Amino acid sequence: MNRFIRELRRREVFRTAGLYVGVCWILIEASSVLLPTFDAPEWIMRAIVIAAIVGFPVMLVLAWLYDVTDHGIEREHEPTDTIVAPVGGRKMDFVVIGILTVALIFSVYMNVTSGPAVVEEPELVTVLIADFDNETGDPVFDGSLEQALQIGLESAPFVNTYQRTTALSVLGQAQQAEITTLGADSARLVAVREGIDVVLAGSIHPDGNGYEILVTLYDGATGDKIGDADGDADSKLDVLQTVGAISGDLRKILGDESVGYGDEGSVETFTAASIEAARDYTRAQELARAGRQEEAVELYASAVDKDSNFGRALSGWALTLFDLGRTEEAAAMWDRALSKMDMMTERERMRTLGLYYMAVSHNYQKAIESYEALVSAYPADGAGHNNLAVAYFSTLNFKRAMQEGLRVLEIYPTRLLYMQNFALYAMYAGEFDLAEARAREVIDEDPSRYYAWIPVAIASLARGDFDASIAAYEAMAATGERGAAHANLGLADVAMYRGDAAAAIGLLEDGLAADSESGNLRLMATKHVALAEAYAGVGDATASLQAIADALATDAGLAREVPAALLYLDQGQPELAEEIASDLNGRLQPQNRAYGEMILGLVDSRAGRHAEALDKLTSALQLSDFWLVRFALGQAYLAAGSAPEALDEFNNCFTRRGEVSALFLDDLPTWRYLATLPYWLGRAQQELGMSSAAKQSFESFLALRAESDQRINP
Repeated sequence: MNRFIRELRRREVFRTAGLYVGVCWILIEASSVLLPTFDAPEWIMRAIVIAAIVGFPVMLVLAWLYDVTDHGIEREHEPTDTIVAPVGGRKMDFVVIGILTVALIFSVYMNVTSGPAVVEEPELVTVLIADFDNETGDPVFDGSLEQALQIGLESAPFVNTYQRTTALSVLGQAQQAEITTLGADSARLVAVREGIDVVLAGSIHPDGNGYEILVTLYDGATGDKIGDADGDADSKLDVLQTVGAISGDLRKILGDESVGYGDEGSVETFTAASIEAARDYTRAQELARAGRQEEAVELYASAVDKDSNFGRALSGWALTLFDLGRTEEAAAMWDRALSKMDMMTERERMRTLGLYYMAVSHNYQKAIESYEALVSAYPADGAGHNNLAVAYFSTLNFKRAMQEGLRVLEIYPTRLLYMQNFALYAMYAGEFDLAEARAREVIDEDPSRYYAWIPVAIASLARGDFDASIAAYEAMAATGERGAAHANLGLADVAMYRGDAAAAIGLLEDGLAADSESGNLRLMATKHVALAEAYAGVGDATASLQAIADALATDAGLAREVPAALLYLDQGQPELAEEIASDLNGRLQPQNRAYGEMILGLVDSRAGRHAEALDKLTSALQLSDFWLVRFALGQAYLAAGSAPEALDEFNNCFTRRGEVSALFLDDLPTWRYLATLPYWLGRAQQELGMSSAAKQSFESFLALRAESDQRINP
């Protein structure tokens, strides 16, 4: 063995190996820096590494067989006294050591200074897609290619697309006419007005039995051409895939360097099986955004008929049914959508799960997790940011909802839906002036958005301007059938807040008669609850109980079950209230169990079991800090003789009165629940000897109730 090692040394094998390793090391490190700079394909780097590894044994064989001498490269001889001395001798040792030292220093420097790889994301880019120029003569391509292109572009985290329906609205307002098409020139006009970064104009042409598709990008401000991309589809079935491939090319032009590399570089395409299904889905989306939900449902159904695995269409259908208040149909449709998640892209899955958690299972913490993951992966996803704000709102975190609402407005500053939602968050947070100002901005842009009148009406009530509140609801009613249906409940709510239960009965009975054909079970059931409260206000227990039964038979949910339980308690039927509480306590969601514990706490309080009542109500607060639970806790403290604690809870209720805009977070007004707060506040103040404050509270209460014979249960 010693002789073999001496022979390796004599033949310069160790020295040559060191020199080879050092040179390869430096070459690989340099390549890792230089190749990405010149956009070299990844295979070049892999080839260099493989060549270095394969070359190592070859180098060892050559070092054994040959030697570098003063006379050039010669075949190695057996050792003799006359062997020619190799070149360099001792100097070559220093060369090898120097190269290895340089390689080591270079490697350490690269690792220390580079740290973790940081991918610099391009700035957010807003894109408006104009109508495709359809030269095929086939109407199936009208409106469907734009949606497919949008989905592909939004695979890039930094790209957000400007809604075409909003662009049409902006164009219509500018030209004072109804606009139904968005040509390239019109899109550029909208881009200049709205500050949109890029406009995309596309065309599709027949090409033998297939199609040729071309898309051009223009600077939104100057109209200058940025770049273009094209593709060929062999048949109609291949068109959507071709558009997806084109969107990948467009992403590269916009600065997305990840296209084609790993999962982040994948390009989303329609999961529809046919262009016809995609067309129906696109039209359904546009109708839903325009508030024409009934028509949207028909087209969602048509899209699913053409492609039963169209998960995106199923989730859109389910959400639209939920918006229409057709809750049972919506729940069934969600089940179908969830069963198709394996057919969806990652982004579709996150959106679908988030909507399911929000609208069906009411697991708002899971919804927050889903939407946080969505906006983390796709920072420009406006729907993700908007729904994340709604999820925070649903957990009573109104401040965080406002923050996220502002975030989405930074991305989409002109989207009326997001402006309207922000106004609602501000209303619930008790910032009534801000809520009204933002809501009026929405109304000025689009008077048909009836929900925007709610913050205006509530802000008026908060400052005691009943006429302005009534005027706001009347303006809501003038927006159309759905606006009128919601305004009817709002006007009844104002009447009950003022103590005019008889007027509320008339309004609600008329409203229910008009609603019977709408199919909005959620709204109808909520009106039955309000009617039950109004009948209780005039002392008609029989009619009140019948209205409760009608409400629960029409549609369940907290907005019906909790008021029903409170009415049962007021009418001396605690066993019925306990049945509702038992059902609520058996559910998974903490908000349901919070109300279940609250109802049981009130049952104990009215039965004189004060310690048990306070335990249950405190437990309810730990589950969910609802305004109504705080109000019940104040009443229980007062009944137990703990006036200081009661006063603190009632003051808390006054501070958080924005939440009473709609206690069950459904944007259906319940301001009437504030009417008795001054009475209870006065009771607590009176118990503490605060005579002047108590007198003022009672006078405030009586001023509202002067025309009412509603009985207050002490």
